[in-house]
Amino acid sequence: MATEIRVPTLGESVAEATIARWMKKVGDAIATDEPLVELETDKVSIEVPAPAAGTLEEIAAQEGETVEVGALLGMIAAGGAKPKTETDKAGSGKPGAKENQETKMAGGGQIVEVNVPSAGESVTEAQVGEIYKKVGDAVKTDEALLELETDKAAQEVMSPVDGVIRELMVSSGDEVAVGSLLLRIEQGASAGAAAPAAEKPAAASPAPAKPAESGRPPAPSAQKLMTEQGLKASDVAGSGKEGQVLKGDVLAALERGAPSQPAETPKVARPASPVEDEAREERVKMTRLRQTIARRLKDAQATAAMLTTFNEVDMTAVMELRKKYKDLFEKKHGVKLGFMGFFTKAVCYALKEIPAVNAEIDGTDLIYKNFCHIGVAVGTDRGLVVPVVRDADRMGIAEIEKEIGRLGLAARDGKLSMADMQGGTFTISNGGVYGSLMSTPILNAPQSGILGMHKIQERPMVVGGQIVIRPMMYLALSYDHRIVDGKEAVTFLVRIKDVLEDPERLVLDL
Repeated sequence: MATEIRVPTLGESVAEATIARWMKKVGDAIATDEPLVELETDKVSIEVPAPAAGTLEEIAAQEGETVEVGALLGMIAAGGAKPKTETDKAGSGKPGAKENQETKMAGGGQIVEVNVPSAGESVTEAQVGEIYKKVGDAVKTDEALLELETDKAAQEVMSPVDGVIRELMVSSGDEVAVGSLLLRIEQGASAGAAAPAAEKPAAASPAPAKPAESGRPPAPSAQKLMTEQGLKASDVAGSGKEGQVLKGDVLAALERGAPSQPAETPKVARPASPVEDEAREERVKMTRLRQTIARRLKDAQATAAMLTTFNEVDMTAVMELRKKYKDLFEKKHGVKLGFMGFFTKAVCYALKEIPAVNAEIDGTDLIYKNFCHIGVAVGTDRGLVVPVVRDADRMGIAEIEKEIGRLGLAARDGKLSMADMQGGTFTISNGGVYGSLMSTPILNAPQSGILGMHKIQERPMVVGGQIVIRPMMYLALSYDHRIVDGKEAVTFLVRIKDVLEDPERLVLDL
């Protein structure tokens, strides 16, 4: 029986890839999860692992060909697989490596190896955070062993079996690749049982990224585009494996108007602190998540023509509606009626009228999103994360409140999945929960708009010639002026104001 090898899902908005190279040829014996073929997209280079053991029977797509997601790459015939080596069992460091492997110790029970799990598309490494267990500790199935931090989220690694930790291969702060070995557990052992002493091996120093001109050649699609535009590989900063230039890198360079790679700004050495101050300072390494947040926020400012416009909304109608129905709402739907449901529906309403705010730039193209995936910024002790309420425009307020509640809890517990944070088209940030009266939020690239909510504060307002006290909130819309004109930005905020001051519009779709 033959097994098909097909192009896997390549990530949000990526529909095709180019075959860079085959690592096997027809007739070669292969093992399950052994890398077979390397694919290149505009954004990343990935390896496709073997879905089954056997012999490579057919190669259906040749190197240099462009293939769509789901397309047939080749066929594997059953039988003829070569046995895995000890290195394979310990984790190859490839995304396709199995997360847990079983071996036998010379004197004892079944040993289960726990490897770095796959953390989602384009994530190839992580940083070891807190380690909850030590060598000799007993663990239960699904008990948290340690925490890993990637560029996008933090996740806990759970024990696959009951047993005792016999070897711990990493320490807090270590950089580890997807598939590499974290620890070994002796399955079924008790905490008091003796075991051979094991020391953590010396960690290999991570290889520095190679510049494009001294690493791998550019991806075929990137090479073609560079040839058309008269660029050299040295003109483009490569983001692929070993500094390889991908098509997306070339597009980014062209967008900057570069035929030459901008020189990296040299780091200015921090002057030493006075002796009396240095003793009272604490130096802490930034987590990968915090480093990524810092880089993305700075990139957003450097890339977009960012501008912020303001308005204010009288929250009287929403607050009265919430007060009137909150008990009945919670009884019926099992979730509290907050303000985010109203704001999310109001944003969806405004995005349909002003689609430019829901668009993004891709090279020289504008991509208009005919759907509303609303990101909701959530502050956690690890940093800011933005889980996404997908298809919020198709949801009722109760559904939105339930999904926001689920995502907020997962964010605080460090259990957000990659799918929870991908694909947002617009973001809402509620600084009002911390008491912020006004701010200028930074875009969540590649999105073109972000709405800042703020503290509700009673202020004197003139209504019908009379001075009255009303609960008011300042709204801020930061937007990419390359896509959104000032008139559109102002109109967008006015529509949100209109809907929130007269919530019946949401019901009547006016």
